[in-house]
Amino acid sequence: MIIWLASYPKSGNTWVRSMITSLLYSEDGNFDFGLIGKIDQFPEKKYFKDLIKDFNDFQEIYKNWIVAQDKINLDRKVKILKTHQGKFTISNNNFTNSENTLGVIYIVRDPRTLVKSISNHYTLSAEDAFNFLIHPRLMGDGKSFKEKEDGLYNILGKWDEHYRSWTTNKNNLLLIKYEDLIKNTEVELKKIIEFLQKYLTFEFDEKKIKNILKTTSFESLKNMEKLGKFKEQSENKIDGKKVEFFNLGPKNIWQENLKKEIVSEIEKNFNDTMKELKYL
Repeated sequence: MIIWLASYPKSGNTWVRSMITSLLYSEDGNFDFGLIGKIDQFPEKKYFKDLIKDFNDFQEIYKNWIVAQDKINLDRKVKILKTHQGKFTISNNNFTNSENTLGVIYIVRDPRTLVKSISNHYTLSAEDAFNFLIHPRLMGDGKSFKEKEDGLYNILGKWDEHYRSWTTNKNNLLLIKYEDLIKNTEVELKKIIEFLQKYLTFEFDEKKIKNILKTTSFESLKNMEKLGKFKEQSENKIDGKKVEFFNLGPKNIWQENLKKEIVSEIEKNFNDTMKELKYL
């Protein structure tokens, strides 16, 4: 059975994945990027290689979402999988179902701060990053997937559609706000620990928690990336250099880097959801 670690892109998924892998797969809580692969991503080619012929055919992919998960769960073990895929239904094909899903940790981030992060990660203008949020889209392209061993198309939907797709059903759901992770990481980590204890058995103490917090801090992850230890950076480049995955983090303050016109449009488009999440 799968515990989904789900989020819209650039919302803190890698940060939370780092904390969870340190918790579950290290003895002392000290993180290194060799651990992060312990939480795999779905969908990926390896889970569909015996099911579809054309990895560029999204119809083939979504028709096999459930079949691929059925195969993953044949061992009847609990596993955590990261995804940016929205929990959507396409032509009566559900992304997942109750037979394959044990629980969901969903990380949400204020869309106003997402603009800067998406702009950096995908080398887009602020206006194009705003359009990224408000228009449904498929992530990825056929050319890049031919060159990669892992990636597959993900359908995101709009920012609010993605959030609602995963959080409308409150059963076995833990909602984490990126802003709360920044304000009090320890409190949010302990919420995650309490949630995971419902499904998994693992050992930890206060020393291990302190090590997790220290070694998965934004600055620590950023420094590891600079040392070449992070292998999941974007392939995009600015002035010949790969864009930094861990770019601004807590210093990404939308009031300082976002045009008022874009702020206004975001708040208009996502008004109800932002009020629900107390972003407005």
